[in-house]
Amino acid sequence: MKKTIFRFFFIYFILSTALWQIFEFIPGLSAITYFINDAFVPVVTFFNDHIFHVKDKLNIDGGGSGDTSYAWAYFYNSILLATLGTILWTLLERKPKDYSKLDWWLKNTLRYYLIIIAFLYGTIKLFAMQMPEPNLSELATPLGDYLPMRLSWMFFGYSSPYQIFSGVMEIMVAILLLYRRTITMGLLLGFGVFLNVFILNLCFDIPVKIFSMHLVIYCLYLIISDANHFVNFFWRNIPSGKLNSYYFSTTNKYFKIFRIVVKTLIILVFGVFSTYQSWEYKQEFSKSKIQKPIEPGVYYTTSFKKNNVEIPISLSDDKLWKDFIFQDDSRGSILTSDTLFRQAYNRGYFSYQVKPKENKLIFTKLRNDKEILFESQYKVINPKSIQISTKIKNDSLVFTLEKSNRNFQLMEKQFHWISEANR
Repeated sequence: MKKTIFRFFFIYFILSTALWQIFEFIPGLSAITYFINDAFVPVVTFFNDHIFHVKDKLNIDGGGSGDTSYAWAYFYNSILLATLGTILWTLLERKPKDYSKLDWWLKNTLRYYLIIIAFLYGTIKLFAMQMPEPNLSELATPLGDYLPMRLSWMFFGYSSPYQIFSGVMEIMVAILLLYRRTITMGLLLGFGVFLNVFILNLCFDIPVKIFSMHLVIYCLYLIISDANHFVNFFWRNIPSGKLNSYYFSTTNKYFKIFRIVVKTLIILVFGVFSTYQSWEYKQEFSKSKIQKPIEPGVYYTTSFKKNNVEIPISLSDDKLWKDFIFQDDSRGSILTSDTLFRQAYNRGYFSYQVKPKENKLIFTKLRNDKEILFESQYKVINPKSIQISTKIKNDSLVFTLEKSNRNFQLMEKQFHWISEANR
């Protein structure tokens, strides 16, 4: 029975970790990753059409979501294929075999997979860059308009120290798992860290549920596979002895060199280099992108003319551009449901570029977009007033904007040891 369970998890973990993704990081070999991923598409689609019926048409590209219909269909397929593979493996294996080598490979594969993930997510959190601070557009959006994920993202983004602390914990997991003497501590800490992430993903509907669930499962599998070691230490209060399942006795010097090379590469690529990349990203992100003379802030529309006809500012007209927010990162948003802009949380989002010599303001959907939404002329009436004129289709539009003095308390980063009243 124990061997049958091992066969199932051996196949399932190969499919769930998708180890062939590693080729994407090796110059000249990324085509292997795409080839294998593409080869799975008809298999997943076939079983979805005939058995699972997750959705009539599976969505492969989730735009950052790890919980697409294709991802769930792939998850169910992995369980099915692992079950079928286990049955076939059991039928073909007539003589009992020793799985100690396979067990060593499986455990260390999962161990290094957890190390890589912990390094990647830990280093970006170390510089508080996974969840950025709430920007002006987010602060100006009513709380009730947000989806749970965005609410949680802003919660973590608000407090850089907490995000950095989370990153330090994940990096600690990676470091502890790197060395065989500290694997036990690394697994226990990793289980707690990844379980917390998984519960957050469940409770705030963050679309990384499948992935974070697997991280918890990998930790649990490695803990349970050495259950006696943990039971002796935590329950029976007797010496647990040395954890030998991660040691592989061999006289092959090339294997020893291979093991050292793999560990060194993982430390350099996913530990050192990913830290450097996150630091570079932080430096670039921290650079001021304020484009004079447009000052960042919230600007309310005080006057609007369409084809030289004054249009009343009606709060009930959701298509009207009621305010403009210019952020210090060359992005912004407008309170409108106009689909000309990228819509999110009842606001239309854009990126902008100022050309001071021509008094031009260029709007695009995303930063570095080649396709321009529209070009406009701006006129600075006074330090707090701007007039923007543009032509969209056959309509000439003129907006007079007044900068608001509104202060968002969340931007003040308040902290009090002494609080005389509940805040």
